[in-house]
Amino acid sequence: MKVELLGGYSEKEVEERIKKVAAAGKLSRFPGNVFDVLESCDDYEKNLKLIKRIIKMGHKSIIEHDYLVFAICDVSPIIEQTIIGNRLTSFTIKSRREVDFRTVGFYTPEFRTKEGEIHSENNEIQLEYNEYMKSLFNKYGSFVDRGIKTEDARFMLPYSYNSNIIMGLDGRELEKLIYQLKYGKLSKMSELKELGECLKDLVDKYAPYLSDSINELEEHTVEPYEYLEKHFERPDIKILEKVKLINYTQNPDEIVLESAVMFYYQCTKEQAKEILSEMQKNNPDSTKEFMKIIMTKEDRRELEQVNFQFQIPISLSILTHLTRHRMHSLLVPDFIKMWNLENYIVPESIKEIGAEDEYREIFNNNKKMYEKFASKGILEQDLVYFYLGGQMCNVLTTMNARTVQWITRLRCCNKAQWQIRDVAKQIAKEVKQVAPLIGKWIGTTCETEGICYEGKEYCGKIKNIIVK
Repeated sequence: MKVELLGGYSEKEVEERIKKVAAAGKLSRFPGNVFDVLESCDDYEKNLKLIKRIIKMGHKSIIEHDYLVFAICDVSPIIEQTIIGNRLTSFTIKSRREVDFRTVGFYTPEFRTKEGEIHSENNEIQLEYNEYMKSLFNKYGSFVDRGIKTEDARFMLPYSYNSNIIMGLDGRELEKLIYQLKYGKLSKMSELKELGECLKDLVDKYAPYLSDSINELEEHTVEPYEYLEKHFERPDIKILEKVKLINYTQNPDEIVLESAVMFYYQCTKEQAKEILSEMQKNNPDSTKEFMKIIMTKEDRRELEQVNFQFQIPISLSILTHLTRHRMHSLLVPDFIKMWNLENYIVPESIKEIGAEDEYREIFNNNKKMYEKFASKGILEQDLVYFYLGGQMCNVLTTMNARTVQWITRLRCCNKAQWQIRDVAKQIAKEVKQVAPLIGKWIGTTCETEGICYEGKEYCGKIKNIIVK
């Protein structure tokens, strides 16, 4: 693992960043305008002292004005998912759809006992682990060589492979992330704790206003669901066959239309209903036309007034395609306790070349290898790298209509990866059944607006579409 701060680390740059944060802390009570405040923050040590004092008082919004970008090299998807799960963090990750990953390398943990001590057979276990991981990468490569696209072959990649990330976040999110990695439940995974320590070392040098704050944070590693475990045994995990709409705002079409009227006229809900009713009498198509205006205008806040809750079956390989849409409330199961490794997906392309049995054998052998390693008394957190990309899980999310529109316009596209495309189409279908007016504008822009934004790389579908 290698972590570096990209820019903002020279002595002059650090002083300028600290000055900016100090000015934010001083602005509310300092006479004069914002430029007077900035001019007054000309002493680095005083600025640093002021920021630390304000942070200690709990007023941490000022550190959101400091933005840091990190390069993170050779880390596993476990770290990827952790970073992506922090919704206010920006990130760019190397694509597994387009890049052959057979030579990227993989992470090898120090295998620990359930007591947290280095296993007495750690060296032998690591050798066996490394040979096994190499065999998985070789099988991945053989499938690619036989014509399977990398976007499908990646389903057999272990969750140990090396990934590379550029991550940007403000000071407040950085403090929270380091705390989670060093002291929270994530710290039980040695790779995540190592990332937290690397980030903390960089903070001490280049964002020193956070050092004391992070050091003073209390360790908190209590398992939140121990209560459930005491009362109920975990049932067998059953993966859904398709996306399921499990809850939604009742009468979503009406709520959106009424919200638009209430917002514009500053009237009551009852008055909005009357206005819409009168419009309908004068023009039977008025609600459709009004919804079109709402669904296609630049600011679509009215759509945020209604929510849809889904349970979604999805693979680990494709989970990032959903997680990266940050404006929805997503619940992804923790990697620990380990999931049922018999739940996995088989890409159609694997079946088409007659390699389904070979593919399934990879997953069956992987489960046996996991069980073999687990039988040695290895800490479960060190076994998460036996997850394969095709491993399936059920995730839970709630998204408003605006987010539904955004996700489906991108992910229903023929150019989207096939599993996330299926998920997006199922989401669109579910929404259309309960909100037909909104649903008319859910899906790709070629279908809803007769426009394709892919340029020369378009799929050709728009040629055959007539938007009504």
